[in-house]
Amino acid sequence: MKERFCINILGQEISVLSDSGDEHVRKVVDYINEKAEGIGKESGNMTTLNIAILVALNIADEYFKAKQVEEELCSQLESRSERLINLIKDIS
Repeated sequence: MKERFCINILGQEISVLSDSGDEHVRKVVDYINEKAEGIGKESGNMTTLNIAILVALNIADEYFKAKQVEEELCSQLESRSERLINLIKDIS
């Protein structure tokens, strides 16, 4: 069941629905705010919108890199499984 959470990101109060629970929502919000704080410190006087865009780009980059790693690991696992199946067939 989805629960409503009132969160604060980049100084903006936002109400969101989530079924992931309070701890997960808090982790996500903290992660985004840490990213925003880091970008804000590095960039000087960048607007909140530009910081939010850079945060989104950084997180999207992390996501696609992680997805690529996952795909590579799944491919390796599939290949190893096929080799094991073939070895078992050869032994039988």
